[in-house]
Amino acid sequence: MNPISDFFLDPYRGREAHLVVLEAIAFLFGIASVVYAKRENILVYPTGLVATVITVYLFYTDELFGDMMMNFYYSIMSIYGWWNWARKKENERVVHISRTNTREKVTGVVMFLLTMGITYGVYRAYGTLMEGSNYIDIFTSGVFFAAMWYMANKKLENWTLWILADIITVPLYAYRGWGMLSLQYLIFTVLAIQGYLAWKKDLDNSLQTSPK
Repeated sequence: MNPISDFFLDPYRGREAHLVVLEAIAFLFGIASVVYAKRENILVYPTGLVATVITVYLFYTDELFGDMMMNFYYSIMSIYGWWNWARKKENERVVHISRTNTREKVTGVVMFLLTMGITYGVYRAYGTLMEGSNYIDIFTSGVFFAAMWYMANKKLENWTLWILADIITVPLYAYRGWGMLSLQYLIFTVLAIQGYLAWKKDLDNSLQTSPK
């Protein structure tokens, strides 16, 4: 068979059918979620919730606890983001695209470090034999969670963090044999770049039209 098709199909040979179906559903809803995020559409959150809840179960089944915790965090943050994006005052949205200030940058760093610590603790609690890929996972978990918080508050920098962590995750999941998820994060990388450009254009336009 073709080496490329072997890469994507081999991990699923002998895998339970319902797990393959669930991964495919998470794949589709995950892509949809990022597309909605790029468009600043609140549907990013319900579609994202479907993907993350399914992925929590899949990672738990495969004992990838760092990834599992990260998607559990995503689910919680999606609920917060959904509420925050939906808020209105006098029929106008409360949260708009903006850049992070110093306080928010510090908050992001704290979330990054705290998430890495918690993820490491989860690995240790489950007695996981730590390898290089686990430490990469711990790092990306921290980046992803900070990105999720920034997105929930419509901070432009969320896309920069998504791009960084997505690029790292593509080979990480390929190494672990998760062909479908590796492809998903490759698509995420492209969409995140597009999302950054779209949000930056929107922010620049709003700054030009705002009162001096």
